[in-house]
Amino acid sequence: MGLIKIIHLTAVVLTFTGFIVRGILLLRGSPLMDTVWVRKAPHMVDTILLLSGITLAWITGMNPLEQPWLATKLTALLLYIGFGMLAFRFAKKASMQLVSWLAAITVFCFMVSVAMTKSPIIF
Repeated sequence: MGLIKIIHLTAVVLTFTGFIVRGILLLRGSPLMDTVWVRKAPHMVDTILLLSGITLAWITGMNPLEQPWLATKLTALLLYIGFGMLAFRFAKKASMQLVSWLAAITVFCFMVSVAMTKSPIIF
């Protein structure tokens, strides 16, 4: 379980760092947003993050239906994905991109808080 947890935590840091960098590039109108690595790398990291999370839950026998904090984290994950999609794909105005990006960051921080405290209580 130790290695899987290290992989998961590393992926958390990488996905958050990548999200921040991509948001800055987006808001600055950088042409780097159109490069292959900026478009593909997040999907690879997020796949590793999701698979390692599922593996950790399976190894430890955690069930989101029995663990309120895990259900909260998974629900927040869907919200994070939604805000991220809005920021990077659907929002056309810079103001909406910024608001969506900041909302996604807030939800991400909430997910980390829930994971660290094992409590669905906000921060």
